[in-house]
Amino acid sequence: MKGKIEVCPVRTRKQMRDFIALPRRLYAHCEQYVPDLDLDVRNTFRPGHNAGLKFCEVQPFVAYRDGLPVGRITAIINHHANKKWQEACVRFGFIEFEDDVLVAEALLSTVEQWGRDRGMTLIQGPLGITDFDKEGMLVEDFDLVGSMTAIYNHPYYPRHLETLGYRKAVDWLQVRIQVPTEIPARFQRVAQYAREQKGLRVRKMKRKEVLGEDGQRVFQLLNEAYSPLFEFSEFTPGQVREFLKKYISLVDLRLVPVVENPEGEIVGVAITMQSMTHALQQSRGRLLPLGWWHLLRALRQNREDSVEMLLIAVRPDYQGWGVNAMFFDDLIPIYNQMGIHWAETGPQLEENVRVLSQWKVLNPQFVKRRRCFCKEL
Repeated sequence: MKGKIEVCPVRTRKQMRDFIALPRRLYAHCEQYVPDLDLDVRNTFRPGHNAGLKFCEVQPFVAYRDGLPVGRITAIINHHANKKWQEACVRFGFIEFEDDVLVAEALLSTVEQWGRDRGMTLIQGPLGITDFDKEGMLVEDFDLVGSMTAIYNHPYYPRHLETLGYRKAVDWLQVRIQVPTEIPARFQRVAQYAREQKGLRVRKMKRKEVLGEDGQRVFQLLNEAYSPLFEFSEFTPGQVREFLKKYISLVDLRLVPVVENPEGEIVGVAITMQSMTHALQQSRGRLLPLGWWHLLRALRQNREDSVEMLLIAVRPDYQGWGVNAMFFDDLIPIYNQMGIHWAETGPQLEENVRVLSQWKVLNPQFVKRRRCFCKEL
């Protein structure tokens, strides 16, 4: 007979180690799983490393049975998002559990009560502390290899949530395309029109520019372009500085075109990055003893044949002006030069038909449906 499940708030170093290490056991034989770096998970809960903690209440939990970790979850109240969307919502994230609905129930009921105690009336997730965190539980395409920027989970996860009364809030889809050897004629025509008739141009930023004013302008654009999207809350200056410092060394700026108008304003940005999926799998989430070597080799030797299109943002008053075509017109030749054959987007809202339709020219595969679940408290 199985023992009692006890859900404990993470207070000690051992509990945090259990929280971080649990996925290694749950996905030990799963070829599709891509781990987070242990250090990144740990830093998520360190105020000196996560500016989002200044406006979020966060509490990680670990579920134990007979002394063995069998599940984990994090409760999050994003006060900026709640104020913007006029709701009293507690989020859950970092959810992992054994194939046992009782474990899932223990974890979720703990977050539900934690939220009620703080006046919340709605629970949603998986969502993160910030809008750059992984979100959305995978509900289809479990046979496809995951990515470094999105959640992978076992097929039983969504089944257990539905059993516990959780329902769909929104779905996201990812788009996978085979990189064409030539730029589609439509993109060439539209990009040429945008250059000649609208005066737009593509520019590549230098590293020192990204760390300076250009980086601030890019995040100002992201805040404006993404403002209407589900549960989005604007990035604060502290978050911007943190993100730039953390990620700039990982990004090949050849793969990050910005589009400027005749006045020199940034009106569009595409952030793409050569995949590090296999390097992360080889590292098993650990930098030591040899994890750093796998990651460094992936960054310097271009060993992957795929790229992750992390985000595309266009200023609202320039949407429909050919900015997206300018991105593809610029990136496709570079991808070919680098030996990149496949590109995959991050999660895109299912209801955002305008964005999803832009991929039709490239014969897209719509894959990896993922879901934000919700429940009234």
